[in-house]
Amino acid sequence: MDSEKPIFGTIGANFIRPSWAVMLLFLTLMAVVSIQFTTKAVIPRWVVSGWRPPPHPGGSERGSEDPRSCSGFFSDGPGQKRRVVMSITDFGGVGDGKTSNTETFRKAIRYMQRFGQLGGSQLNVPRGRWLTGSFNLTSNFTLYLEHGAVILGSQDPKEWPIIEPLPSYGRGRERLGGRHISLIHGDGLVNVVITGKNGTVDGQGKMWWELWWNRTLEYTRGHLLEIMNSKNILISNLTFLNSPFWTIHPVYSSNVVIKDMTILAPLKAPNTDGIDPDSSINVCIEDCYIESGDDLVAVKSGWDQYGISIARPSSNIIVRKVSGTTPTCSGVGIGSEMSGGISNITIEDMHVWDSAAGIRIKSDKGRGGYIANISISNIKMERVKIPIKFSRGSNDHPDEGWDAKAVPRVKGIFISNVLSLNSTRAPVLQGIEGASFEEICFKNVTVLGLAPSTAWHCEFVSGFTSEVFPAPCPQLQNDDFLSRCS
Repeated sequence: MDSEKPIFGTIGANFIRPSWAVMLLFLTLMAVVSIQFTTKAVIPRWVVSGWRPPPHPGGSERGSEDPRSCSGFFSDGPGQKRRVVMSITDFGGVGDGKTSNTETFRKAIRYMQRFGQLGGSQLNVPRGRWLTGSFNLTSNFTLYLEHGAVILGSQDPKEWPIIEPLPSYGRGRERLGGRHISLIHGDGLVNVVITGKNGTVDGQGKMWWELWWNRTLEYTRGHLLEIMNSKNILISNLTFLNSPFWTIHPVYSSNVVIKDMTILAPLKAPNTDGIDPDSSINVCIEDCYIESGDDLVAVKSGWDQYGISIARPSSNIIVRKVSGTTPTCSGVGIGSEMSGGISNITIEDMHVWDSAAGIRIKSDKGRGGYIANISISNIKMERVKIPIKFSRGSNDHPDEGWDAKAVPRVKGIFISNVLSLNSTRAPVLQGIEGASFEEICFKNVTVLGLAPSTAWHCEFVSGFTSEVFPAPCPQLQNDDFLSRCS
């Protein structure tokens, strides 16, 4: 793959003078990409051979120092003024780290909801330690954490109420039935900003991790922040600590920007993924630092038959300038819950160290769906055990209703400009028998530190490589894919 080609799927790049027919085709293509699919998940028709990502949206026209910034996915600047600005102390909040502010936060946001169509509102959280259970956000709203402000998650599970499982999962991800709501939650929102002067949200997740370790967890753990069915969301310039479960989870949402975030959890804390865009479109994740006990970033789209039925894909997602470590999982994961389909994903300028894997594509029988048009470039890894891994066979299904004949389709994985230092294993690419894993393309990939006898391991995959060390497996030296991978 030519890493200097523009980023994010295009069809017009091959035409010097676009005709009206080409322009009509391009507009139709963009309309299809922008909708949430409601049909059974197969690789969509608009996935074309030879796809390459187009330029980042937003960027220089919005005053960004980096013209490649994808922050333009959020349509209003972070400095947007709200008509009504109040403090949590105006509602009786107490920031001593001991007094519960659960009802205070809920009351404050109920009050501010009335200004949603009247210029919006902003709730400031000043310096202090603000203990609270879960609370819901509202539209046209800013939650602003001042320097020294810490929101602490309640240690009472009853203050994390049980809500319905996601339709694309069919049940809680860990336990049957419902799931605990996230600490900060939003459903059906538009135009929301969660930001501050590097304030902190601490989920105090140890209690939840111990329930999981002790096998006494009754319902699936809550996230630190979940945004559902929402549009135009900005999450920036904060530190998130110790999430009970996945830390930031945008699901069924669009135009979400997650930028300049620090996300930390103990490296053995279970399932504390950093950022998991799920069945969402137009998501930008950039300039983030993450340490966790699971994937730093994981792109998802539903679980087995439930994800296939709902068919809500993840598409048009950019992950750039993310760095961090996870000793048990990967820097970036695609899947393993990917049954609604995942396509048009750009991952670039990452730095991952002391981790189990750098880049990982995870699937299995029963998942169905597709993974298509994935562009991964400019990745540096240090002391990563397996730099690139396609894995299968987790035998992880929601219930007995999954279909063993539902296998994923994987097409168009472009990986270029990767340097892995002090790795212990060469790339492992395990496709699935009976599934299609094709157009797997590598260019300028170097893995150093391996024993001379160490070799790539490939099964049920096909593609082409160029400038790769050590020498790739025979399945990736297929000249039939040369033109598509160059």
